[in-house]
Amino acid sequence: MARSTAVRIAVLASGQGSNLQALLDGCASGRIDGAVVGVFSDRPQAKALARARGAGIVATALAPAAFASRDAFDAALFARIATVAPDIVVCAGYLRLLGSPVVDGWRGRMLNIHPSLLPALKGLRTHVRALAAGMSTHGASVHFVTADLDGGPVIAQARVDVAPADSVDALAARVLAREHPLLVATVALVCAGRITLREEVVCLDGHPLRRPLQLAANDAFA
Repeated sequence: MARSTAVRIAVLASGQGSNLQALLDGCASGRIDGAVVGVFSDRPQAKALARARGAGIVATALAPAAFASRDAFDAALFARIATVAPDIVVCAGYLRLLGSPVVDGWRGRMLNIHPSLLPALKGLRTHVRALAAGMSTHGASVHFVTADLDGGPVIAQARVDVAPADSVDALAARVLAREHPLLVATVALVCAGRITLREEVVCLDGHPLRRPLQLAANDAFA
């Protein structure tokens, strides 16, 4: 069932913020029935924060080194997130693993975009590893976040062919170009109430998905 009010979205980001920008554009165009109400980072110099401030959005960074443990940092970060009262949290290039004390409280309401076709290539350096393994197909996935690194239930994916002469940079650029519409299309479904998580199973319109949704060339799900 669609919501009667726009969904409040908090975004976690550690870098350039291109996926954040895709979300901002998706909200502005009406593709996403939601609004980004805060952007949060573990890196004070992250360009994602500048994007948020430029759009008049709350932008906050905390330095992990200032905290005694990962759990202490996570607790402080999510206390800041709570001040903007989000309905969902989207990890869009956030590079820190989140612990179960915060993740469990957001089960089914926190998403992450990862540059591989999960469950393959969890973790970092996915483009390097895809080329080293001789993969012919690479891509990106959006999944619900759990405390298991990149291990939550996968909602949707976008596939990218790997060319024989691909460099890491060339492959990374093509994957990133598909990440943007993938994230927007997936968040749009979540904000519309069409994607839910029930007992660790992803459901679309109340029905369990047999496999992740696949983003077609026209940026719609096949």
